[in-house]
This record gives sequence, C-alpha cells and structure tokens, in this order.
Amino acid sequence: MSFAARVLEGCTLNIMTTLANRKSVMTLYTDIGDPLGHSVRLVLKEKDINANVEFVEVGERPDVLNDLNPYEATLTLVDRDLVLYDAQSMMEYLDERYPHPPLMPVDPVSRANNRQFRYRIVRDLYQLVTEVMGDNEIAAASAKKLLKDDLMAICPVFSQYAYFMSDEFSLVDVCLAPVLWRLPSLELKLGMPAKPLLTYADKVFERDAFQESLSEDEKQLRSSK
Repeated sequence: MSFAARVLEGCTLNIMTTLANRKSVMTLYTDIGDPLGHSVRLVLKEKDINANVEFVEVGERPDVLNDLNPYEATLTLVDRDLVLYDAQSMMEYLDERYPHPPLMPVDPVSRANNRQFRYRIVRDLYQLVTEVMGDNEIAAASAKKLLKDDLMAICPVFSQYAYFMSDEFSLVDVCLAPVLWRLPSLELKLGMPAKPLLTYADKVFERDAFQESLSEDEKQLRSSK
C-alpha cells in the first residue's frame, strides 16, 4: 500500500473510531514481550495516567486493531478520537498532555538531542535485541557481541551524569531501561567494567513506576538474578 493510501486509510479509520472512542479510557495495545511497548507503559506509570493496557498474545491479534492500525502492527495507543501507532509519538504526546513530571527538556537543542538519542537506541540497540532473540544462531551470536560492545561504549556516560547524558530522568532513560532489563534473559553479562551502567540500571529499576510497568512475564526475565 502506498504512503498516500495509508494516510487516507488512517484518516478514514480515525473518523470511524471517533465516536466509539470518545468516552472510553485511554487504551494501549501491545505485544507482551515488546520492549517498545514496555517503554510506553513506563511513561504511563511515570505520569500516573489511568490507562487500560491490552496485552496481545502471538496469533491472537484482536479485530479492532485491523481498524485502528494501518500497518498491521500491534503497538497502538487510543485516546478518545486520537489513534497513534508510533512509539515515540505516543511518548511525546503523553509527556505534553500530562506535563508532570516532565520527561523532555525545555530548550529546543536539548529536546532535539533527546529525540536523537532515542532514535539511536531504538534503531541500534532494539534491533540487536531482536536479532539476539531470533532463530538464526550465527546472527544472534554476532548481535550479542555488538550489543555488548555498544553498551560498554556508553558506560563512561554514567560516571558523569545521573542518567543518560542528563542529570534528569527523561524519555531517553525510558527507552534504554527495557533493553537493560532484558539482558539476563539474553544471557548477556557485562561484568565489573560496566559498573557505572549497571549501577544506573539498578537505580532505574528501583523506581516505583518501573516496577509497576512490568508485566508478569517481564518480571520473570530477572527472577533468577
């Protein structure tokens, strides 16, 4: 389907769902093991937003998503007559609509850097996580090595800042935390040279919002730690 066709379809679907969603509670549809979905759930908890989270099992995609998401993906946020299916758009929308506590810096340069960091985390690290979890053993081994190298490369950042390139918790940390939480399940150990990163990770994991954001399946990912 062409870009124009998707845009027109999306406009039509938004109109069709406006009346149905106008009085409903905000709803997030997400795959159970999706780290991007986890990051959006973490924003919901950080903001203490009342939202219904619908976990979608593999092979059990609800028909309503066929009407809401033109890309046939699961991750979808519905808020009254608004339908979003890009995780970064969701997080920024939630941060702007519910401004306290703020998860984005105020000045334009810092906001642009924040977006760029998130882009690289999702494009680089999330892709590697997907490959590590894949069925191709050779590709998984290579991805695991690259993921470890990338994480080790950013360790010095956490000796200088309380959070990722900032002294304030932000959407960048929201994106990075689900990756770090999944490391034991990926059988990836960083060791003592990564102590600044691991200390940072533990600090984020101890946040009430992070603990509340975890699904039962996600809690099991580190149950043997």
